[in-house]
Amino acid sequence: MSSTTETSRLTDLLLGHRAMPDGSFLQRLSTRTWQAMLQAQPRTRVFARDELLPLGADDRYVYIVIEGCVRQDRFPLGTAEGMPTITRFRGIGQLVGEAKLIGESKLLYSRSREGRSHVPTRCLSQTVVIPWRARYMNQLLRRQPEVQLALLRSLEDRSRCDELVYAMATRPPFERVSRLFTHLADIAGVPDPRTSQHTVITGPSQKDMAAALQLSTSTVENAIRTLRYHGVVEARYRKFLVHDLEALRQFATGA
Repeated sequence: MSSTTETSRLTDLLLGHRAMPDGSFLQRLSTRTWQAMLQAQPRTRVFARDELLPLGADDRYVYIVIEGCVRQDRFPLGTAEGMPTITRFRGIGQLVGEAKLIGESKLLYSRSREGRSHVPTRCLSQTVVIPWRARYMNQLLRRQPEVQLALLRSLEDRSRCDELVYAMATRPPFERVSRLFTHLADIAGVPDPRTSQHTVITGPSQKDMAAALQLSTSTVENAIRTLRYHGVVEARYRKFLVHDLEALRQFATGA
């Protein structure tokens, strides 16, 4: 695909052919700023399902997700067997690999005595990203305060969203699963090509969702069974169809 075609495609994405999720990095950018960034003629890159994004200590890129959904795993107490894992999902319009934009990124990404390591970022579906050299993005952040502010705001939005979605361990499992479905619909859902009234979530499995919520797979399965009974969600292989997003939002509030 030519650079001209790709630039046109990326411009179309921001100008309305696909609205970016609220709070995402691209949603926070103005059209004028995004068009200025496109003058660098970035090239998209496609990763297959289950591929890892190259975000290790020796890799030089950060990525903006354009299509798809990724799973990130962190190991705060080390990677030994039985150690807890923190799992999060990232979706359309979000920048991943942001630690590379911090001066001490080598320390953040290299394995240390405390067990820190780089954040494995696995594509849960075919995923389209824009790679940006970390050095270029750092220069852009210094020269363009609007880009820096958009990134900071998007990371703050993401942190607050993570608290609401993943940290509500005291809430009933059915509410937590409903809340996660709502979150996935917001950050990675696309309209059903057969009818715009439905939302398709491709990628996360029930096992992925259980890991993210720190629930058993059977508990997640029971919650999905209840949602299916109410006609809200239809489960397929690594794909969910949300038939009634408003009802799902109601369940997510405990109503």
